[in-house]
Amino acid sequence: MTDDRIRLQKYLSQCAVASRRKAEELIEQGKVKVNGRPASLGDKVSPSRDTVTVSGKKIVMNKKHYYIMLNKPRGFVTTMEDEMGRRCVADLVKDLGARVYPVGRLDKDSEGLLLMTNDGEFANSLTHPSKHVPKTYRVTVRPDISDEQLDAIKTGMMIDGRKTAPADAHIIEKQENRVVLEIVLYEGRNRQIRRMCEELNLDVARLKRTAVGSVKLGMLPQGKWRELSEDEVHRLMVSSGMKVKKF
Repeated sequence: MTDDRIRLQKYLSQCAVASRRKAEELIEQGKVKVNGRPASLGDKVSPSRDTVTVSGKKIVMNKKHYYIMLNKPRGFVTTMEDEMGRRCVADLVKDLGARVYPVGRLDKDSEGLLLMTNDGEFANSLTHPSKHVPKTYRVTVRPDISDEQLDAIKTGMMIDGRKTAPADAHIIEKQENRVVLEIVLYEGRNRQIRRMCEELNLDVARLKRTAVGSVKLGMLPQGKWRELSEDEVHRLMVSSGMKVKKF
């Protein structure tokens, strides 16, 4: 008999239940069972033979992969459910007809391009720290920005004892007490732009992600989603070093 067992958290990710990290949290919280028994970290399962449940619900792998982009509005948290009752991005993609989860995140007060998928390999490839897939942001800061502050963003600065990777940054528009920047990041640290601006005593009035790799948000209305084209998915796979899959 062929051994088709895979790690439980990987299986949950492939089934679009959650990212691998979140799946590990669900396992540690005792919400995951395999064949009726509570699961443990390190467990392996056979997708063809074992029955896996999360919070009592049987998990079935959806063989069709979905790749979508959402124009996330401000005020929505980048989770599929929230214990505090806040609005989640899951509410905006209910009409897709399949369960997808976010690739990375945007904080509640940020907006713009958020990729979502049920392809765990695709999500992990794009978010892995070693891949350095560029992400482009349009950032409005106040009151002004000096050449020295702009250079600090470009060359890197210390946050939590570790220097940020060099970034691309330039001024798009400048008005009295208001500057619009375009910043391209090549790493994915938590709230990185906001924290860099805080260190530089800049107030972030608006933060919008406009592109991931070469895939752009374009004119997609706020709060709406669309499926990525085959070409867009392939370009993201290539930029993350992932083997291109056939649709």
